[in-house]
Formats: sequence, C-alpha cells, structure tokens
Amino acid sequence: MPSKIAFVTGATSGIGYATSLLLGKSGYKIIACGRRVERLEKLKSELNDFTEVYPLQFDIRDREDVFSKIGSLPKDWQKIDLLINNAGNAHGMSSIQEGSIEDWEMMLDINVKGLLYVSKAIIPLMLKQKAGHIINIGSIAGKEVYGNGNVYCASKHAVDAINTGMRIDLIKENIRVSQIAPGLVETEFSLVRFKGDSKMSDKVYEGYDALKPQDLAELIEFIANRPSHVNIADVLILPSAQATSTQVFKE
Repeated sequence: MPSKIAFVTGATSGIGYATSLLLGKSGYKIIACGRRVERLEKLKSELNDFTEVYPLQFDIRDREDVFSKIGSLPKDWQKIDLLINNAGNAHGMSSIQEGSIEDWEMMLDINVKGLLYVSKAIIPLMLKQKAGHIINIGSIAGKEVYGNGNVYCASKHAVDAINTGMRIDLIKENIRVSQIAPGLVETEFSLVRFKGDSKMSDKVYEGYDALKPQDLAELIEFIANRPSHVNIADVLILPSAQATSTQVFKE
C-alpha cells in the first residue's frame, strides 16, 4: 500500500516541525513548506531514514508563489491525503487605537489569506481523488477575544468560520475538515509577537507547564488516523494551568 502524503505549512518550526517529524516517522511522505530553506533541509535530513520529504519553499502571503510552487509538484506528489494548515503568526499586542497597520496586515495575510491560498490550491487535488482531510490550526483566540488581541483574535475567529464553512461545503466530496484550537504552546510564537524581545517572550511561559509542539503533533496524528467514518471536527486543547485566554495559574 503506498504511503499517504501530508502537506504541512509552517513546517520549519514549532508545531509544524514536530508534526512533520511525527507523521514522517509513522509512515507519511511529507511535503514540508516554509520560508527558511535551511530548516526544511534539516527536517529532510532528520527524516532520511524514515520517509521521503519534498521541501517546498514559499511564503504563504505570496499568492502567485503559492499557486506556482504547489502547481509545480511532480505527479507522484500531487495525491495529497492530508493538508495541515499550520502556518500562522501574531504581531504585536497593542490596543486597537495604538495598533500598527503593518502588524494587522501581516496577521490577516498569513492567518487568513495564506490559509485560503494554500487550501484553494490543494482542494482541487483532493476533489480529483474524492478523498482527503484538512486540519486547520486555529487558536483559543478564535473562540474568545481578549484585551489587546483585537486583530489577532479576529484573524483566528476567521479561521474558525472558514473551518466550519469548509466542512459544510466539502462534506459531499468525502473530504473531512477538522480544527485544532490550542491555548498556550511554547514555540517561537511569543518571540515573533514581541518582535524578538526574548525577555517578554520568556515571561509568557514562566511559572507553569505550557503545551509543547509534540503535544499538538500527537493530537494531529490521532485526528488524521481516525477511521473514515469519524471526523473530529473541532478540538480546544489547553495546558492544565490555563482556563481561558487570559486566566493562567502560575506558581
């Protein structure tokens, strides 16, 4: 039986990297997507003994590049069984009146438009084979809104809505659609949000055990490997110390 193919965006760090490793070691062939070529090559080398990896370097904000790179996939790599829309970001944490338009555009371009571009390029491939599974990585910020989270929360609420819309539209096509909405995960997320300020980033994860990328990778693997009659539509996953976006018990 041929190996299934998983297409992972944001595969160069955090959840995407951990997921690519876990799925690759469990038998999936991986199309690993990201901007940093050296990280893609590192991932490929780590999986050399387990599976095949096809690195695909592009920025999901660039619509033309997204369609060009995905359109360039060799025929043997076009039968994509699993799409993991993982790439996403937060930029800044300001009130709406003090927010940066550049930050807003970055979040909407990556979290919403980039997810749509990639999905638009890959869904036709799934329609041809009348099968597939899309797992969208959302956020607890797509379930509730918190102070100074305005546009980031809006972008993740959009992911939540898109996920439901995809599931409704694709149900008759035998394409499953799932969302995972994580709380606090210890990745490069906060370092990016605070624009390289490691002191601010480190404070986010102090005093409790945050989720790790491996936790999300294991959940993704579980959802992807359910029997064909099962679709886990939406999962909110939090560290034990977190109750809401802003309520975290720190010792």
